[in-house]
Amino acid sequence: MFSFFKKKKIIPHIKLSGVIGNVGKFKQGIDFAGQEEIIKKAFSIKKAPVIAITINSPGGSPVQSHLIHDLIRSQAKRNKKKVIVFAEDVAASGGYLIACAGDEIYANQSSIIGSIGVIYSSFGFKDLIQKIGVQRRVYTAGKNKSTLDPFLEEKQEDIERLKNIQLDLHKDFIEVVEKSRSSKLKKDSGIELFSGEFWSGRKAHDLGLVDGIGNAEQILKERFGDKVIIKKFEKSKGWLSKKLSSENNVEQMLSILEERSIWQRYGF
Repeated sequence: MFSFFKKKKIIPHIKLSGVIGNVGKFKQGIDFAGQEEIIKKAFSIKKAPVIAITINSPGGSPVQSHLIHDLIRSQAKRNKKKVIVFAEDVAASGGYLIACAGDEIYANQSSIIGSIGVIYSSFGFKDLIQKIGVQRRVYTAGKNKSTLDPFLEEKQEDIERLKNIQLDLHKDFIEVVEKSRSSKLKKDSGIELFSGEFWSGRKAHDLGLVDGIGNAEQILKERFGDKVIIKKFEKSKGWLSKKLSSENNVEQMLSILEERSIWQRYGF
């Protein structure tokens, strides 16, 4: 009986879903602190032939994306495990950066893949507060402390400073993709892969951004047999957060609207 169970293949399956860094009382996103223990626990299953990771994220914090990507790669190296990543609805921006932690990436033909770029968005209220007779008073120590204040006139030097930071972050993102995908990328396709554009899963496969089309259960059973045991590892929603998220209040609604605006960039 014991030998029967020993022969069973167990595949740890980590589920990462949500906006990266969008974590708080009403926010159920992905961050390093919330995923570190789960990822390490999945990699600790010694006889697992591979680690599977499903990612469903429109992106978010570049720092949290890099931290999670680096943790997956370090655990893969330390435990000598191959990593297979599966994209669901969206693996875009930071979501695709995390996907690049995989030795292989699969997607649904209708998944949204890519958006290898950096974005900053805000509003300008200078004319509005003048119209309603409000004066903005800002006192700083350090001339750049009020950079890109939405209630003040934009300064070209502030915009250029922000653009330089974005270029640095974009360069880091490109390096991760090129290191992960190396010769798989179809750079001679005539399509600029690092412009921030995103594609369907099928087109992403043509461009070398993913290795194939398929979902986690399908691919894992094809490779390891129908009797493989797929063991899920994902962040549980605690009793308190469930209670809080069921309450109808302004803070919850603002959180939902903020998260929806990020997903809707990709049609979701």
